[in-house]
Amino acid sequence: MSTPPLTASLTAQQRTWIDDACARLDATRLTELVVGMVDIPSPTGEEGPLAAWLAGQLDAAGLAGRVQPLDDRQANAHGRLAGDGTGESLLLYAPIDTFTVGDPAEDVPWIGPELRADMRPRAQVHGDHVLGLGASNPKGHGAAVIAAAEAVAHAGVPLRGDLLVGLGAGGMPTNGRATQGLVRRNTGQGVGASFLLEQGVWADHAVIAKPGWAVAWEEVGLCWFEVRVHGAFSYVGSRHRMPYRNAVGHAATVIDALERWFPQYSARHTDGLVAPQGVVASVEGGWPRLASATSALCRFTVDLRTSPRSTPADVRREFSAAIAAIVAEHPDLDVDWDMVLAIPGTSTPQDAPVVAAAIAAWEELEGRPHAPIVANSGATDANILRNRGLPTARIGMDRIGPDAPIPLDFPAGMNVVDIREALRLARHLVHTAVSLCTRERTPS
Repeated sequence: MSTPPLTASLTAQQRTWIDDACARLDATRLTELVVGMVDIPSPTGEEGPLAAWLAGQLDAAGLAGRVQPLDDRQANAHGRLAGDGTGESLLLYAPIDTFTVGDPAEDVPWIGPELRADMRPRAQVHGDHVLGLGASNPKGHGAAVIAAAEAVAHAGVPLRGDLLVGLGAGGMPTNGRATQGLVRRNTGQGVGASFLLEQGVWADHAVIAKPGWAVAWEEVGLCWFEVRVHGAFSYVGSRHRMPYRNAVGHAATVIDALERWFPQYSARHTDGLVAPQGVVASVEGGWPRLASATSALCRFTVDLRTSPRSTPADVRREFSAAIAAIVAEHPDLDVDWDMVLAIPGTSTPQDAPVVAAAIAAWEELEGRPHAPIVANSGATDANILRNRGLPTARIGMDRIGPDAPIPLDFPAGMNVVDIREALRLARHLVHTAVSLCTRERTPS
């Protein structure tokens, strides 16, 4: 079987269906969805209560909502609007876990001296904006996915292919939280998306809703490294009497060199839509209660983003060469390391039907040629979907503007949503869904 080529033009009937469905989108409903999602905490590993609520919302809209547990505390939600079987299916996907937890016991002091209002899982409505943990990313995007599917269902669009909704646990770039009785290590890094597909919630195409008001067909992957710098356990009172090798001080030398190497790495791999970045994320060494002693070990973690044109093995070799060069320049260093996580960057052909449909929808809404966002270094579950074999496009909301209740910074970008932006995203998703799911699938 094959599918006719997709063009930017739609039939008059398809346009009528799109207009009818979009007319059913409502800012009040989107606000209700965002508020409901924010008010149910969903840190990575504990998304079960939110998944249950979302499944109820999907079921009430006629989308056969279901909860899909991964364990007793983590779950996905999914739904399906069935077509007549003569077309191809589309999965609209968004994760549902938050980047931070919303509990001072876990977030402070690393997030700052205290939790701001937008860092807490309690929604506040300020005119066109909703503020609260994850209100934009991921929950505002998830709300747009639900609203778009509801609109298509309520409009009674005669679909040929199924329209699926996936709301996945574990979408954030994190390993398992070792707190609150949680024991699983693999609760993040796209585990929900992978489990959803593994358990049969499958489609011909996928669109993931994540930030950025442009269509993306590729994105970076990530490799994590643990670097261990060795020294000698010693005492401040003996520093001048015994051999002195301070692992913390030596680690600072390595970290400084890596921070100077990251921009060089990025420049070598900047092309297409990506500009992969690197950071030193956490440092551990010694006993905070025992400031009089140096430890024999200081270790730190590195997140190195990767191009779709590089394999994790390629990146491992590059990182190895960088560490070797640092040690050659500082022969007194004793360093070893491991790659502890690898998720390849991925790409979908730009002429794939889902990418073409998403671009056509963007151009229809904007009234101008599509302008992709370049130099991206953010990774999403799109990598999981593509690596599992689903052609995937990404589309999302723009950043908040100056009329937002708090100024834009990184956490505000995650935690404040402009409902007007969510409406625009939902319109885009309706357009893409109708154009793909109402096409006839013809014999090859």
